[in-house]
Amino acid sequence: MLRLLSSKTVIYVTHQVEFLPSADLILVMKDGKIAQSGKYDDILTSGTDFMELVCAHKDALAGLDSVDLDNDSSSKIAKDGIDETENKTRSPSIDGQKYEQGKTDDVTQKGQLVQEEEREKGRVGFWVYWKYITTAYKGALVPLILLAQVLFQLLQIGSNYWMAWAAPVSKDMEPPVDGSTLIYVYVLLALGSSLCILARALLLATAGYKTATVLFNKMHVCIFRASMSFFDSTPSGRILNRASTDQSEIDTNFASQIGSLAFSIIQLVGIIGVMSQVAWQVFVIFIPVIAICVWYQQYYIDTARELSRLVGVCKAPIIQHFAESLSGSMTIRSFNQETRFVQTNFHLSDESRPKFYNASAMEWLCFRLDMLHLLRLHFR
Repeated sequence: MLRLLSSKTVIYVTHQVEFLPSADLILVMKDGKIAQSGKYDDILTSGTDFMELVCAHKDALAGLDSVDLDNDSSSKIAKDGIDETENKTRSPSIDGQKYEQGKTDDVTQKGQLVQEEEREKGRVGFWVYWKYITTAYKGALVPLILLAQVLFQLLQIGSNYWMAWAAPVSKDMEPPVDGSTLIYVYVLLALGSSLCILARALLLATAGYKTATVLFNKMHVCIFRASMSFFDSTPSGRILNRASTDQSEIDTNFASQIGSLAFSIIQLVGIIGVMSQVAWQVFVIFIPVIAICVWYQQYYIDTARELSRLVGVCKAPIIQHFAESLSGSMTIRSFNQETRFVQTNFHLSDESRPKFYNASAMEWLCFRLDMLHLLRLHFR
C-alpha cells in the first residue's frame, strides 16, 4: 500500500502528535482556518500554539508514565512484603488501612481519565432563564406573547361581564339590549379571544423553535471544535444524553412550560381582580389556601429539582453502555459475555430509580392540593 501511494499526495487528519515528525508538510487548523504551515521542526521552533500542543501531549504522557511507575512500585512492595507479614502477627491496623486506602485513592484519581459527571446543586439562577428567553431575537417576541395573553384575558373577562350584564335574569325583565346585539358583541369578543390565542401560540412556537435551533447549533459547534482531551475524558453516552434527551426537553417542553407559567400568573391576576370587584369575601378562604399552596410548593420544589438532575445524570451511563454494547456486539458474542453485559444493563437500569421518586414527589404534591380543593368545596 505504501508503495502504491508513494507518488500520491496523502492527507492525514489527526490529533496524534507522535505522527507529525514523519509528515512532509503540516497544516495547523484553528477555528476552521489554517493557522500555521510548514515542517515539524520549523513550526515547533516558532513558539506558537503548535509548540504548546506538543508540550501538553508530552506532559500528559509523562503523567501517565509516573502513575504506571507508582502502580508498579506499589505492587512490587506489596508482593515483597507478603512473606514478611505472613511470619508476623496478623493483627489489623486501622491506621495502616486508612493510609493504604488513601494512597490507592490518590493514585486512582490521578490516573483516572474519565471524570464523573458534575451535577449542579441548589436553585437555578435567574440568568439561566434570562439567557433562554433572550436567545431568540434578543427577547423581542416575549413582550408580544405577554401582550397577546393579557388581551386574551381581558377579552375573556369582558365576554363574561357582557353576558352577565346583557342577558336577562328572567323572562319578566326587559333586556338592556336586543338579542341580535347580544350575539354580535359576544361573537366579536370570542373572535378576538381566538385571534389572541392563535397569535400567542404562533409567537410561542416561533420563539421556542428559534431558541432550540440556536442552542443546538452552539452545542454542535462546541463539540466539533473541542479538543481530543474532551472526548477522552467525556463518554459518548454523556454527549448523546445532552444531544438527545436534554435537547428534546428544550425542543418540546421547555418553551410550553415557561409559557404556561406566565399565562397562569396572568390568569390568576385577572381572577383576583374580578373576585375583588364581585365577591371580596372569598378572600377569607382564598388567601390561606394560596399561602398553604406556596408553602407546599417551596417544600416540593427543592426535592423535585434535585431528583430531576439525578434523572438526567443517571441516563448517561445507560446510553453509554448501550452504545458500547451495540458497537462491540460481535466481540461480546465471540467471548460469550452476553450474560455479563445483560446484568450490567439491568444494574444500570435499577440505578435509574430517581425517575420513580420524582413521580412519587409529584403525586405527593397533587394529593395535598386535591385535599385543599375538597376542603374548600366543603366549607364553601
